[in-house]
Amino acid sequence: MTEQERLELEAAAFRRLVQHLRSRPDVQNIDLMNLAGFCRNCLSKWYKAAADDLGVDVTPDQAREEVYGMPYADWKAKYQKEASADQQAAFNKANKE
Repeated sequence: MTEQERLELEAAAFRRLVQHLRSRPDVQNIDLMNLAGFCRNCLSKWYKAAADDLGVDVTPDQAREEVYGMPYADWKAKYQKEASADQQAAFNKANKE
């Protein structure tokens, strides 16, 4: 496999992951954090960091919009729910260890 092929495959896998997350707004970020240790916000931060590494101007808001498919404030208003006590407890436990 060439370096270009590897990059194209990684990019395609990232796009597929982002599309899957966009199609599942019922899955809350706290659930992703509790189960996988990352969420949509993490992906947007990694996207921004990659842009910074390449010298590409991307704001945090632009990175979030790439991941969420809409402005973050719109996604929050439309889909985000208040975390339950159980979700918050699991998050707090995972972040203490």
